[in-house]
Amino acid sequence: MTRAPFPSGVVTLLFVDIEDSTGLVHRLGDQYIQVLEEYRAVIRAAVAEAGGHEVDCRADELFAAFDRADRAVAAAVTAQKQLKHGIAKARIGIHTGKPALAGDTYFGVDVHRAARISDAGHGGQILLSADTHAALNGELKVRDLGTHELRGLPAPERILQLVEPSLELDFPPLRLDRDPRDVVGGEPEKANLRVVLAEDSVLLREGIARLLEDGGFEVVGQAGNADELLLKVRSYSPDIALVDIRMPPTHTDEGLRAAKEIREKHPETGVLVLSQYVEAGYAMELLSESAEGVGYLLKDRISDVDDFRAAVRRVAEGGSALDPAVVSQLVGRRRRDDPLGELTPREREVLELMAEGRSNHAIADQLVVTERAIEKHVTSIFSKLSLTPAPEDHRRVLAVLAYLHG
Repeated sequence: MTRAPFPSGVVTLLFVDIEDSTGLVHRLGDQYIQVLEEYRAVIRAAVAEAGGHEVDCRADELFAAFDRADRAVAAAVTAQKQLKHGIAKARIGIHTGKPALAGDTYFGVDVHRAARISDAGHGGQILLSADTHAALNGELKVRDLGTHELRGLPAPERILQLVEPSLELDFPPLRLDRDPRDVVGGEPEKANLRVVLAEDSVLLREGIARLLEDGGFEVVGQAGNADELLLKVRSYSPDIALVDIRMPPTHTDEGLRAAKEIREKHPETGVLVLSQYVEAGYAMELLSESAEGVGYLLKDRISDVDDFRAAVRRVAEGGSALDPAVVSQLVGRRRRDDPLGELTPREREVLELMAEGRSNHAIADQLVVTERAIEKHVTSIFSKLSLTPAPEDHRRVLAVLAYLHG
């Protein structure tokens, strides 16, 4: 059956997700999959019944488009009524605008506006933008929740709650992100780093998302395969993409190929590849051009939460993070006239830690020596490897990797 074309021009966009989905995963374990499937079935049926079009679905978030605002509202009300007494509590945001349509997805500020309105809500709540309210011509009862600044949007947004007698009416204040321009102690507060996460295991993906969110990251998108990953990166322009190296359908190198495409087409997005096993060849392929904003870690490293978060942050900010096991293999390769043979055992230790992306301070802590001693070792390593000094930020790892590629 041929798929009906998505509406264009004035379109009403609906975003829906499960409130505290990560908490549900932890409480329900494997039973969460059934809850998620039942929730998705309810949302999809409501969208289809109202004549809507499913644009995208990842984990518990679903994005739909409607040619009329009243149809989007009808879908939202139907879904909330059916989910009212269930475990999964949906928060729904609706906005009417003129998003750009390219192929099978929408782009532009209107998409982000709809998503931000949904993010501000609570389970069981239906929020509308002022534009959607206007498109309804006052036919439905609403509660004005005021005008608010939503992160990343150019102007404040007036948000209204749909009042439907058969649904819950009273909710806590809107869940509004703190504006990164707010001042704390006289200094601007840094915005959270934005992450897109690709992993075909729902439980592992939700677990990683929880670890990152608890560490101050914002997980803006999740994907179960390479195509979804690339869509999320195009749509959300994250600071970093975390990519499982083996994903559906063949579970071979789909993630690696997607990671390379992100590095080529979205150089502003860092890429951290997660692998079950040491695959030095894949690591070298990923690092073939530069180590700036790239990382390769074994999944076992996730259990060391602080180090894992530090690696994610380092890559998101343009640095690098290589798994010690991978670095050990790379540095351990032997070649004719190998300059590594000239390094002392301590210099080899420092070199491996440098290649992981560690700073002099971090290396000194690891080896329990002074930072001044590490500086001397680094100078000696570059001299013995005949590596020309470069700008400081990434020159150490870039130079080491340039040598390893040789």
